[in-house]
Amino acid sequence: MTVAETIRTVFRHESGKLVAAIARIVRDLGLAEELAQDVLVIALERWPETGVPDNPGAWLMTAGRNRALNAVQRHRMLERRHDVLGHEPTPSPPDLVDHIDNDIGDDMLRLIFTACHSVLSTEARVALTLRLIGGLSTEEIARAFLVQETTIAQRIVRAKRTLAEAGVAFELPRGDELPEALASVLEVIYLIFNEGYSASSGEDPIRPALCEDALRLGRVLAGVAPSEPEVYGLVALIELHASRMPARVAPTGEAVSLLEQDRARWDHVQIRRGLDALAKAEALGGARGRYALQAAISACHARATTAAATDWARIAELYRELAIVTPSPVVELNRAMAVAMAHGPAAGLEILDAISDEPALRDYHWLPSARGDLLAKLGRLDEARSELERAAQLTPNARERELLLEKSRGLG
Repeated sequence: MTVAETIRTVFRHESGKLVAAIARIVRDLGLAEELAQDVLVIALERWPETGVPDNPGAWLMTAGRNRALNAVQRHRMLERRHDVLGHEPTPSPPDLVDHIDNDIGDDMLRLIFTACHSVLSTEARVALTLRLIGGLSTEEIARAFLVQETTIAQRIVRAKRTLAEAGVAFELPRGDELPEALASVLEVIYLIFNEGYSASSGEDPIRPALCEDALRLGRVLAGVAPSEPEVYGLVALIELHASRMPARVAPTGEAVSLLEQDRARWDHVQIRRGLDALAKAEALGGARGRYALQAAISACHARATTAAATDWARIAELYRELAIVTPSPVVELNRAMAVAMAHGPAAGLEILDAISDEPALRDYHWLPSARGDLLAKLGRLDEARSELERAAQLTPNARERELLLEKSRGLG
C-alpha cells in the first residue's frame, strides 16, 4: 500500500471523529467538513516526505483542531472589526476551553444525529452520512448507488443548506426528541446495508462496500450509544446477514438463494459477533424491537447447520410479532414464505393472495417471484411461469431478471 493509499484509508476511518470534533468547535457542519478536507490535503503533502506518524489518527485530530481554532480566532477578529465600525456583533462560538477535551463519543453522536436529522430527505440523509461519518468521497457514494456524481454532490450541498436554514443545532437530541432522532439514524444505516446486501439496480446482485460501510457505521453507533438496545439489534442484524456474503454470489455472478447457499462458506466468526450483539439487545430489554426481531429471524438461519434444520415455525412466529411492531405488506410477504416452509405452499399462498392487491406491492417484484415459487411447488406451472415473467419485468437488477427468466424457462 502506497503512502497516499494509507492516508486515504486512515482518513476514511478517522474522518467521522475529525469532522465531529471540528464541528463542535466551529458550530458549522459545512465549515467543519471543509477544514477536515484541508487536513487531508496537508497529510497528502507532508506524510510522503515525513513518513506516516506513529498515531495517524491523533495527528489528524491535532491538525484539525488547530485549523478549527484558527478559524474561530479569525471569526472573532472579524467580529471585533465589525464592533469598531459600529455594526452589530455576530454571535460568537462558545468558549473554546469547554470544547477541546470533551469525550469524542458525544461529538460523534452529535454528528450522526445531525447528518440524519428528520428535516432532510432520506436520500440526503444517506448521502450526508456516508460522506461525513463514513468518510466516502462523492465519487464513491455515486458509484455505490449507480447515480451521477453531480447528483450526489447536489444532495450533499442541499442537505447542508437545509440544516443551516432550519437552524439545526449541533447538539444531542433531548427528552422526547431522542426516540425519533435515533430511529432516523438507524433507518439510514439499515437502508445503506440493504442497498449493499440486495442491490436495487445495476448488474451486480450485491455491493459489498456498502455493506461494510453500514456495518462500520453500526459499530460506531454502538460504541457511542451503548445503552440503546435497538442499536445492538441493528448491529446484530447486519452482522448476521453479512456473514452470508461469501456464499451469496455464485462464481458466475448470479445471486444464490438462502436455501441453496453453502453454509460452510458463511463467516462463523461474524455469526458469533451477531449473536453476541443480539444477546446484548435482549439483555437491555429490546427483544421486541424492530431490528432485534429481524436479527432473531436471521439468527434462526445462522444456528441451523443445514437448510432442512431451519426452525421455520419459529421464523413465522417472529414475522408475526414483527408485523405487530411494524405493520407492512413486505413483512407479511416474508411471513407467508416462512409459513409455506413450515406448513406447506398452499398455506403460504393463501397469505400472499390476501396481500396481492396492496398498493405498496404493485411494482414489488418479490411478490410475483414468491407467488411463482409457491405455484410451481403446487404444480400450477402455467400460473407460475406467468408470475416469474412478471417479476422479471419488474426487477431493475439485471442479474436478478435473468435468474427469474431462467427459472420460468425451467418450468417447461
